[in-house]
Amino acid sequence: MSHTITVQGQDIAVECDEGETVLDAMERAGFAIPYSCRKGVCASCEGGLCAGEAQVRGQGHLTGPEQGVKLCQARPLTDIEIAPARIRRVDPVARKVLEGKVRKIENPAEDVAVIHLRFPNGRRAPFRAGQYLRVILPDGDSRNFSMANPPQKNDGLELHIRHVPGGKFSEAVLSGLAPKDVLEVELPYGEFTLTEADTPALLIATGTGFAPIASIIENQVRSGSARPLHLYWGGNTAGDLYKRVEMEALAARHEWFTFTPVVSGDDPHWNGRRGLVHDAALQDYPDMGGMEVYACGAPVMIEAAQRDFCAKAGLDPEMFFSDAFVPSGDAEALSA
Repeated sequence: MSHTITVQGQDIAVECDEGETVLDAMERAGFAIPYSCRKGVCASCEGGLCAGEAQVRGQGHLTGPEQGVKLCQARPLTDIEIAPARIRRVDPVARKVLEGKVRKIENPAEDVAVIHLRFPNGRRAPFRAGQYLRVILPDGDSRNFSMANPPQKNDGLELHIRHVPGGKFSEAVLSGLAPKDVLEVELPYGEFTLTEADTPALLIATGTGFAPIASIIENQVRSGSARPLHLYWGGNTAGDLYKRVEMEALAARHEWFTFTPVVSGDDPHWNGRRGLVHDAALQDYPDMGGMEVYACGAPVMIEAAQRDFCAKAGLDPEMFFSDAFVPSGDAEALSA
């Protein structure tokens, strides 16, 4: 049995198969709504259930009207009407599952590995700057990682992975990974991509949340766009900003790009900006009207940035885009 999903205030009706999530049904029909983790942990996909009934993992059996519904986990039990935060028509998602051979592993920071993968000759994986992939583990579970390379270089991948003590991927895969090993990946996923606007954009990152933003910046370099971008990258120590020298050099070459590194911890060797990374952006831009913000990394930073930018700097809530780095395994997602 299928159910019909309609969108409040829009002439949109999508058939949803039994057991299918709202997010999957909308993607299959060629509509993009916000999401990030697809595990029901972050809040990126939250929207309204205006009418009808749905079973939502982590939220139970809901009957509209309800707000804050995780549409990535919502499975309709009847015809339903929804109110996503945003919706736009796109080409239906065409994902690929590919095997990537490890070409090189770098360790720019003590707890960060940069993994370079290469696909077999003739195989490519188109994606948009800012999107992510799933590494498929032998037991069928998966982990999400953003592509740090620009989409023009889609014959391989660059992944920035932080070692998490006790983490399933960190301990079982990353610790023993070596050149010529193979990872199975599925891509692309995600809507954390720049809009086509030409207004100034603030890019806010913590830790390896820098990875998708690196792809966005490099894509702009290669495309020849001159949209003003200002990156604020925060870490506990200067060592956490593992590509700081490269970003400083990029800012020196391009007038449209500004880079502000921020350290929050007690690093005696750091002479630059200190404090919370979103506070630094707020100090520099007390009026964010007409701007867009793209925040990626720790959920606590994203929540604080969205709250303070909208309340204190007049940012339009619809101009705040985020990708929260949360536990991506099913077990961790459910416990979170």
